Amino acid sequence: MRVKKIVLAAALTMVAAVTLAGCGKKSSSVTTTGSTSGNYQGVIEDGRYKTSKARGVNTAQNSNVNNLKAFEAGLTNVSKQVFSTKSYIFQEGQYLSSGTLENWLGRKTSSNPTGLNPAKGKSSDPNPVYIQQIEEQDYMQQSGDSLKLKGIVIGIGVNSEYTYQKTTGGPNYTKDISDAEVQKQGKLAAQKILKRLRERKSLKNVPIVIALFKQAPDDSLVGGTFFAYSKNDGDTISSWKSLNYKAVVLPKASDATSNEASDQSDNSNFTNFKTQIQSFFPNLSGVTAQAEYQNNSLSGMNITVTTQFYSQTEIQSFTEYILQAAKKYLPSGIPIEIKIESSNGIQAVVFRNSGSSSYQVHVFGAY
Repeated sequence: MRVKKIVLAAALTMVAAVTLAGCGKKSSSVTTTGSTSGNYQGVIEDGRYKTSKARGVNTAQNSNVNNLKAFEAGLTNVSKQVFSTKSYIFQEGQYLSSGTLENWLGRKTSSNPTGLNPAKGKSSDPNPVYIQQIEEQDYMQQSGDSLKLKGIVIGIGVNSEYTYQKTTGGPNYTKDISDAEVQKQGKLAAQKILKRLRERKSLKNVPIVIALFKQAPDDSLVGGTFFAYSKNDGDTISSWKSLNYKAVVLPKASDATSNEASDQSDNSNFTNFKTQIQSFFPNLSGVTAQAEYQNNSLSGMNITVTTQFYSQTEIQSFTEYILQAAKKYLPSGIPIEIKIESSNGIQAVVFRNSGSSSYQVHVFGAY
């Protein structure tokens, strides 16, 4: 099995869990970061942020960066349903090493008995690699002058398709993996992982949450979504709680249909926003959005505006115009990020944080 380590940019890894904004509670060698509203504090040890022992280990099967972003951010959102940001402190995973996860993500063979994916089988029609990625998050509480582990969250990413070659260097073939099979394989892997964690003395009695994530196809413009999680005090999973998340690309294609009135309204509002800014600045390469839904309600929106501008004054004027259009056309009450970029890189950002009623603006290179 080929594996690779993907280290996401600091801005992506940290926005999903913590914001480094000054020191909080302290001991002789451990401090906690400050936090913005609704986010976890993180752990700093001996003056450095405490990173994961297995950051970004995943199989090489799926290279869709949208999956990686959605997986990290979504896992933290699941964690918030169990471990309150007011009561718990976030720590990057410290119990599963890179070597352990690489073995678990491999195929089960005589030389790798802990592999969670099945043996390859026939080269002309191989068994899929089902389990794509695994991530650990630890949740701590202050205990005197130290931090004590109070819970673990494990995310399991399950592929929705499998790409393979019948002969080396030959054409690629793709197998679709049904939703039923995604759920089955995810739950099988979850039970094995839970049992393995409970075999460790330090993890025998802490609550362990396991969340299941369906990977989007490699060519998808949006990432996958978490669909179930289970909170466990023992070594057997007895029940699962369903999650109703989805990600949608806006504007929708003209032939796309939806039974949800909210979807149609959100698409109409975004289309009006797009039309407005394109009419004012017609030389745009594209305006698209990724809309996130939870329980059929819009929960966030990430918009990308691709320009052909090079003049700093044009960028500043355009950014101010986008700000006014966002206030007029985009929905209130949800976090929104609008990136303005060209082939030369990001030029400006307009954003509104969760719980805020006002936007903030930054034009890069402006003073």
